[in-house]
Amino acid sequence: MCGMSQPPTNRSSAKPPARPDASMSLLTHVMDHGLDEGYAEAAARREADGTAGLPRNLKAKLALAAGLVLAAMVVTLGAAQARIAAPVLAKEREELIARVERADDHADSLEKDIERLRGDVAGRQRAALKQHGGEQGELLALLSGATEVRGPGVKLTVDDAKGASSGGGGPRESAGFSDTGRLRDRDMQRIVNGLWQAGAEAVAINGQRLTALSAIRAAGDAILVDNRPLVPPYEILAIGDKKRLDTDFQDSVDGQYLHVLQESYGIRYTLSPQNEVWLPAASSLTVRTATAQEQKKGAS
Repeated sequence: MCGMSQPPTNRSSAKPPARPDASMSLLTHVMDHGLDEGYAEAAARREADGTAGLPRNLKAKLALAAGLVLAAMVVTLGAAQARIAAPVLAKEREELIARVERADDHADSLEKDIERLRGDVAGRQRAALKQHGGEQGELLALLSGATEVRGPGVKLTVDDAKGASSGGGGPRESAGFSDTGRLRDRDMQRIVNGLWQAGAEAVAINGQRLTALSAIRAAGDAILVDNRPLVPPYEILAIGDKKRLDTDFQDSVDGQYLHVLQESYGIRYTLSPQNEVWLPAASSLTVRTATAQEQKKGAS
């Protein structure tokens, strides 16, 4: 009697048997993943760079060696550039030396020109003295103010402010006296010095010739020139190049000072070029210290 056949078993649908340690999944995960994922990534990068397994001190030595190589390259490059720039610097130095030598030669030439011009001026002075009889006394008299002179120049008329009191108010040398609209002695000093600086060869104030010994002072309400009182308006005559005197005086510091007196205190003045002005000789010219000495024959 035949027995009944058993149906074939479907092996593909059979489930695998459960692991004995399935109930300890946490311990299993720890066992299977003993290395942290971050460490694994770092190890993979080192293997890709070819530095895996190198000790730390060797890595430091490699870094130091790389730095030394870079420094050597920089020094070598700098030395090469210095060698290249050396000819350029030498050429610039030679050009600078040549410029200095040319400047020295030019200065020597100018000194020779100065000496030549000095000799020319001295010769012209000697010729001018011969035209006056060959005596130096006449020329010295002209320069010192001991004789009257004529020539082109300028006339500067200065007056106190309109309506200014002619008396009182204190001495003219006081600090605040210009507030009254009256010219002070120090103002007159600046005006005269400005004319000298502008090129005046001779100056007179109200007919009083100025010399190297003249003094402009104040006494009470009066301005004194060589102890002689002056009365406004003050007429100042100066001999010289009339165009130069006019322009240079107005452009000078003292000319601007006179303009400020006009604008701030009402001091009045007019300046006009003159084809010819006449200046008298100084009334008293006394020499206290200097003495005349005869020129020795043969002296240059």
